[in-house]
Amino acid sequence: MPVGSTDVVRTRCYRDGKVHAEGFPVAEVSDHLAEPGATVWFDLCGPHDDDLGVIREELGLHALAVEDALQARQRPKVDHYPEHLFVVAYAVAFDRDSARLDTHEIDVFLTRNAMVTVRENEGFDMGAVVARWDAAPALASSGAGFLLHGLLDVIVDSHYDTAQALDDEVDALEDRLFDDVTSDAALQRRTFQLRRTLVHFRRLALPMREVANALMRRETDIVDEHMVPYYQDVYDHVLRVSDWTDSLRDLLANVLETRLTVRGNRLNVIMKKVTSWAAIFAVPTAVTGFYGQNLPYPGFQQTSGFVVSSAVIVVLSVGLYVMFKSKDWL
Repeated sequence: MPVGSTDVVRTRCYRDGKVHAEGFPVAEVSDHLAEPGATVWFDLCGPHDDDLGVIREELGLHALAVEDALQARQRPKVDHYPEHLFVVAYAVAFDRDSARLDTHEIDVFLTRNAMVTVRENEGFDMGAVVARWDAAPALASSGAGFLLHGLLDVIVDSHYDTAQALDDEVDALEDRLFDDVTSDAALQRRTFQLRRTLVHFRRLALPMREVANALMRRETDIVDEHMVPYYQDVYDHVLRVSDWTDSLRDLLANVLETRLTVRGNRLNVIMKKVTSWAAIFAVPTAVTGFYGQNLPYPGFQQTSGFVVSSAVIVVLSVGLYVMFKSKDWL
């Protein structure tokens, strides 16, 4: 199986549940596949059309699956073909600074004794998947189902970590709701950034329920009875992430609504204070305006008249201030 132009990151062969060989050239994959009880995995990073064409002939891959692997941004899914399964999944990571998702598409061709992973670039750490396989050597006898489980387990863990990071960001927004220092524009901008990221995340995480459910069906011979509980565990994690994203969507909507309510209440308080002060200033304005008329009045052109009018202004103003203060209007 000569594949020359693509960068093959790793190769590994299991025989009878144990690692038989790894790091061998892709040209030797055919020899290992011919061995009884052998399961082979190899990884293609940024393959070209010719590279997948060679693999298609070697493993009997369906033309539509190969075409999907060459076209980026496929929906997470499981396609059943007569000779193999084709799985599309996305590993994600949350960038707190930009509030955006880093996504990495992983396409998988799965036969009874082989698994081929196809990636666009080196962004996804395949070493974490290998470490997950090495951590459970007792399951290696399950062949391709074991390999696929390790990959999906790492991918779903990235979804869980992303949901946790988004949850922390929403908690931080809730803490800033009643903060007078944070401007409305800054809070709204961050809220809309997180909502956009959450929508993107949901498009990648929610279809994983169908993926995990499809793999556990009995007509899928790839997953044997020993691996079913482990796939059920992955499915439970997928459901938890799905429920988590639903609650985060509601929380973000509540954050925005609460901020608008707080701003409305704050505006009401300001208007109440302005009205109270306006009432206080209206008293001396009325008194001075009244006595400013060109008409004689008690104490007109006398010192006593000035004292009485001043006393009236002070008493009424202080009385209004005390009343408004007692009602918490000031």
